[in-house]
Amino acid sequence: MTDQTPLRRNAKGIATALDVMRQQFGDRVQTGAALRAQHAHTTTWLETQPPDAVFFPRETAEVQEVLRICSAYGMPLVPFGTGTSLEGHVNAPLGGLSLDFAEMNKVLAVHPEDMDCVVQPGITRKALNEELRATGLFFPVDPGADASIGGMAATRASGTNAVRYGTMRDAVIAVEAVTADGRVMRTAQRARKTSAGYDLTRLLVGSEGTLAVITELTLRLHGIPEAVAAATCSFPTVAEACNAVIETIQYGVPVARIEFLDVVSIRGINAYSGLSLPEAPLLLLEFHGSEAGVAEQSETFGEIAAEHGALAFDWTADAEARSAMWQARHDAYWAMKSLRPGADVFVTDVCVPVSKLAEAVTASAEKAKAEGFIAPTVGHVGDGNFHVALLIDPEDPAARARAEAYVGWLNDLAISLGGTCTGEHGIGQGKAKYLGRELGQTSLDMMSAIKQAMDPDNILNPGKLFQA
Repeated sequence: MTDQTPLRRNAKGIATALDVMRQQFGDRVQTGAALRAQHAHTTTWLETQPPDAVFFPRETAEVQEVLRICSAYGMPLVPFGTGTSLEGHVNAPLGGLSLDFAEMNKVLAVHPEDMDCVVQPGITRKALNEELRATGLFFPVDPGADASIGGMAATRASGTNAVRYGTMRDAVIAVEAVTADGRVMRTAQRARKTSAGYDLTRLLVGSEGTLAVITELTLRLHGIPEAVAAATCSFPTVAEACNAVIETIQYGVPVARIEFLDVVSIRGINAYSGLSLPEAPLLLLEFHGSEAGVAEQSETFGEIAAEHGALAFDWTADAEARSAMWQARHDAYWAMKSLRPGADVFVTDVCVPVSKLAEAVTASAEKAKAEGFIAPTVGHVGDGNFHVALLIDPEDPAARARAEAYVGWLNDLAISLGGTCTGEHGIGQGKAKYLGRELGQTSLDMMSAIKQAMDPDNILNPGKLFQA
């Protein structure tokens, strides 16, 4: 079982729905070619598929009205945050409407005493943390890109801080969303835990816009740590770096971030960001806590690293130096791309149990080398997640085919090791054919039944998650 409604374009229904929308919203229904292309933008290898129109809602009531129109005339609707997803989530394979939440970007409430806040989906993580700064609290989920909170929830994003603070699955307390037929639903109250019925919050977090459209989120916050230190540590081999991560996690060192960079990615980052990191497998780390606690964590990790042949270990509490280091890590995509100007970038991610990390990363590098790829690798290795970027000549169909085969091989490798085909990218279009391999047909059928119940006409982000 896959998508319930065959993937066919409903040209007549789309045209009628857009006419109705124009009668209600006027020139706010935008159809310019450049804007539509922007809203199909995907920073990876997938073909862009633009919508027929773009609309920027300003409140939940407008989202309701738009969905009522879409439901009445069978017009597909694709929610849009900032367009930073990597698996084709914002593509519109059947056309329809892109619903851009850029104007629903407010912090609605902050409850410092409860360490939570309520936000609209269009606010970005950086803007949210600017708003929170005066409260002494922060929102820790950091996927690298300045993504929208709604988009991060929809894809169940994680990122560099996940090893200590968890992912969006852990950060979202409650969701307000609009159903396919225009009704408002709320998944929970603000209480930190609940046993009231099905866990609808977790159902919508990670649903990739296929079940309902998120219009409000209640988020768990954390206190800004008293002290923060960052460290770099290089190793003679990828395996030694990964084994140091495994032992650090098993030892219980409460690191906030552990990022891995291979030699190729470091070469690109040094050139792109003007750094001089040693060209050897490298871990970037960050420690949070009291000054004494941070010093103790750093010392403990240094001892573990030494046991695994660390070539160099440097740490600093200087805020400017830390900021420069993490900005360079966040710019890794563009640094990788600069290694081969004009190349297409096939970016994929997998996640394995931490005990299998060294095996998976080593095998992926050996396979890429055997295939002749330039394949920089980085990862949030504290939780077993890593990313490989294949730099491909866009004019070489054979190289593209080999890259797709490599991605399939890597997904299968991760699954065979007890891992997943995606630790944080989500399924979208790019990984749809691997979901069944990972979870089995019964689980896929259950997901399809839920989709059928919540979106019987298949208007919400069609062509995503399920293999078409």
